[in-house]
Parts: sequence; C-alpha cells; structure tokens
Amino acid sequence: MFRHSKPVTALSAALLLTAPLSACGTPSASQDKNVVTVYSADGLKGEKGDGWYDRVFRDFEKKTGITVKYVEGGSGEMVQRAVREKVNTQADVLVTLPPFIQQADAKGLLARYEPAGSDKVAPAGKDPDGAWTAVVNNYAGFIRHRKQPKEAPTTWEDLLDRGYRNKLQYSTPGVAGDGTAVLIKAMHDFGGKEPAMAFLKKLQANNVGPSSSTSKLAPKVDKGEILVANGDVQMNHAQSASMPNLGIWFPAKQGKKPTTFALPYAAGLVKNAPHDANARKLLDFMLGAAAQKQVSEIGGGFAARTDIEATDPNARELDRIVRGVEVFQPDWQDIHRNLDTYLDAWRTATGS
Repeated sequence: MFRHSKPVTALSAALLLTAPLSACGTPSASQDKNVVTVYSADGLKGEKGDGWYDRVFRDFEKKTGITVKYVEGGSGEMVQRAVREKVNTQADVLVTLPPFIQQADAKGLLARYEPAGSDKVAPAGKDPDGAWTAVVNNYAGFIRHRKQPKEAPTTWEDLLDRGYRNKLQYSTPGVAGDGTAVLIKAMHDFGGKEPAMAFLKKLQANNVGPSSSTSKLAPKVDKGEILVANGDVQMNHAQSASMPNLGIWFPAKQGKKPTTFALPYAAGLVKNAPHDANARKLLDFMLGAAAQKQVSEIGGGFAARTDIEATDPNARELDRIVRGVEVFQPDWQDIHRNLDTYLDAWRTATGS
C-alpha cells in the first residue's frame, strides 16, 4: 500500500502536501458577477486575518475587483456539501486534502483546468488529467502541549498511558482530511489495516471524542485542556505564532523512526461553477510566483511550485521540524478505492 520510506534531509518544494469563518456562498452570491466562492479545508486562513489565504485573497481582490467568498470546513465536509449542491452549484473553487480531492473528482465535481504555473508543480502534486493541482504543500503531523506532566510522548505506544485519559483527541477520519491522515499513518506505521485498528481500539480509551475540525484542537492543546492532538505541519506551525505551547511531532512505532507523509492542499475548478472565469483567475493567482513565495513566509507551509526557493525564517524552521523524519508515499489510488472499507473498520474498532 505504501512505497519505501526515505528520510527528510532538507526542504524541497517537490515534496507534497487549517481557523473558521462564516459561511458564504448563497444563491444570491451566484447572481453577482464580481465574486468567486471558495470551499476549502481549514488551515490556510489565519484567526487574526494573517494567514496565507487572507493575504492572497486580499491581493487578488485588489488586483481584479473580484470579491472572494469563503466557506470552510473539514475536507470530507466540503466535498459532501458540494455533492448536495450539484443541482444548484454554489462553489467555484474546491480545496481539500487527499484523498478527498480524488473523491471529489470521482463524484464528478471537478472540471479540467490546468492553472498558469501548474507546469512548475511536481507530477505527484497534480492530477495527470488536470482535475486538480496542489497550491500549498504540507505534511501530516501531531501536536503536544509543551509542558507535559511527564516526559513528552515520542511513540504511538506512549499515548496508551493512563495519563492521557481524556487528554487526547484526533479529528474524525472521513470528515476531516487530517483525521483521515491519522488512519493512513497508523496503517503504515503498524503494517496494515488490522494491526492499526487493533491499536486505535486501545487508544480509544483515552480519546476525548470526535471533532469535525482539526484546527479547533490546537487551542485546546495550547491551553493544556488536552495534551495531544493530530494536525499538520503547515497549520500548526502557523498557529504556533499565537499559541506558544504547541509542539509539533511525529509519532513513531516503538523501536522505529518517526514518519510522516505529504498532504497537499489541492485545488480544483468546480464543474458548472457559477463564476467559472473568476475561478480560473483565482487559481492562476494562487499558483503565481508572488503568492507561492508567501506560502512559507506567511502561511507556514511549503510552496507547491518547485521553482520557488524559500529562505525566510519560517522556511528554515520548517526544515528543522521535518529533518530526519521518514517520509512515505501513500498509494492514493488504493486509499481512494478502499476508503469506505478503512473507515468502516475504524468505526467498528473504536465504536464511533
């Protein structure tokens, strides 16, 4: 199911890939010619208006006069919303994490469009038929409260300790992209579906419960309400600017090295988008050199374009965070085909 692991030695844009806002995208919005509606997984918008989306959308609006309407939620949640609206399409651009961008394409939600600059994106970061393209690269990860009552956890097995009872939470697989990433990483680290589910069944004794949004877990960890949660490197690094107690880490199977995998924010043009031309302009803008240079500096993530070399302080810190962690390549086609089976197995194991 997974290809051979390899250690991260430095930042590479070729390596692949969230704060809430009120939902827009009503039927009245589709009648306005000067808008574009984005449905997106959370993590790229700042709680204080200081995220990558905030800057990119602001610059785009200033340049084009087109207003960006933004709707946010878990990756699976955004896909399901778009499915429900197929008879009256509201979204123009859809941004999710894998495998939900592949799911969106399989459900007939995406139109073929290759944005300007997509030729600079590594093949693994885009659909060969042009259905979607990575706009921000990222890695799956976990966070822990920096002031642990005992030694900080480093392995999956550490999380079974009774000290984490009701002090651990991860977002719901199948609803949140990062929650699904927990499942993917566990299956890799434990060597398959069955041993992974056996572990997650044990871990459930310490789990607070479901969460549809991964980004909402970070404030709890920062305050010490919970000690461990899942996340992703880009989102959590951006959040750490205002949440100093967040520590990013990558659980290892006991006796083995820590692992992660690329988890890109992938964007696609929605089929029958009410503002098709505006959506194309926004996708071009997001992959433009100026916006891509801001991915690490402002967004705390990794540029999707391979020709962008980031040297800002955030880029250097991101390099330090992932250095020495083994990166494996999920078989996204297998995950797409068998996701329902894996989710059913998880629900059975955890009683969720």
